[in-house]
Amino acid sequence: MNSLKILEESSLTEERLLPVAINITDDERRMIREAADYLEKKYGSFENREFVTQVHQLASYFLPDRLLKKLADFSSDFSKDQYGALIFKGLFDIDQEKIGNTPANWQSADYSKFNAYGFACALLHGGLPSKPVQYYSQRKGGGLIHAIIPDDKMRETQTGSGSATDLYVHTEDAFLKHQADFLSFMYVRNEEQVPSTLYSIRSHESIREDFRPLFDPIFKIPKDANLQNEEEETETLDAVLYGNQKLPFMRFDAAEQLFNPSIQQTDLAHHALNKFWQEAKHLIYSDFTPQAGDVILVNNHLCAHGRSAFRAGVKNVNGVELNCEKRIMLRMMSKVSLMDMRAHTLTEDPFFVIEEHLGKNFKNFQ
Repeated sequence: MNSLKILEESSLTEERLLPVAINITDDERRMIREAADYLEKKYGSFENREFVTQVHQLASYFLPDRLLKKLADFSSDFSKDQYGALIFKGLFDIDQEKIGNTPANWQSADYSKFNAYGFACALLHGGLPSKPVQYYSQRKGGGLIHAIIPDDKMRETQTGSGSATDLYVHTEDAFLKHQADFLSFMYVRNEEQVPSTLYSIRSHESIREDFRPLFDPIFKIPKDANLQNEEEETETLDAVLYGNQKLPFMRFDAAEQLFNPSIQQTDLAHHALNKFWQEAKHLIYSDFTPQAGDVILVNNHLCAHGRSAFRAGVKNVNGVELNCEKRIMLRMMSKVSLMDMRAHTLTEDPFFVIEEHLGKNFKNFQ
């Protein structure tokens, strides 16, 4: 993976397309903190349906004007110059004492400690505007925000709970037709100084003719390994690239589509994927190490994400390895339109997505 200097707002455009980092000012951070405190008192929880329903209007009222403009531009910019990721540096002050010790896994996390951070993230999605939603495929729903915490029992896995291996870049829920449009990752704690990885389909100079097979529905796009069940599924094929032929979107998961030994792509599909990966892997950006309070906002159709391998609960101080609290990252997902995916949501709750795999819903909701 190449190490590159991140493109700051004030810097000149470099030859290679990079994500944009926005340094949050003290006044902007204070405004967001005060907004979260006010909204917490008014609504109690960021999952309060009244709050979620009004999140667009509330974002336009509470977020600083500069950030609102950045979000509005980002949400509808699919151009060759749009990387598909915004990095908000220092968006929120994190109270590490209030968080306390990092729990052993996400199942034992106390989400009441993340409530203010949930309001802040929801406002960012609302400013796009996009609506926070939850997916049954993710922890059987699990709410609008997920704590991503290293789990010793899953350290070797290609999941957010893993740590011992690089997490290959992937678009979130590539196996869904109605995957999230936008993702936010708030870093509550990262004492191990784990770099994040990003890969944008716009990083390629062009979509060459030999990439054209990626637009054809010939690829197996399996569910994540930790979501697969023993029941044999109807094999559904789909495209990796879609939308505009010159400036496409992508549905890509290197670990599952290329490196999962149980997935046997056809020779044609495997050749096309491998050729794509041989170029893509050199375009992965890995030179940003998030600090507590940073947020990465991702267009899930343009930009894939991952992270480097690390030793959970160990930090390096001047060449000396010391024990530390394990990292905590909060993930929120959102959709621009609830109507487009209505066939794949609960009848009584259009914010709850029940799609299981490429247009097929979970049977227990049918």
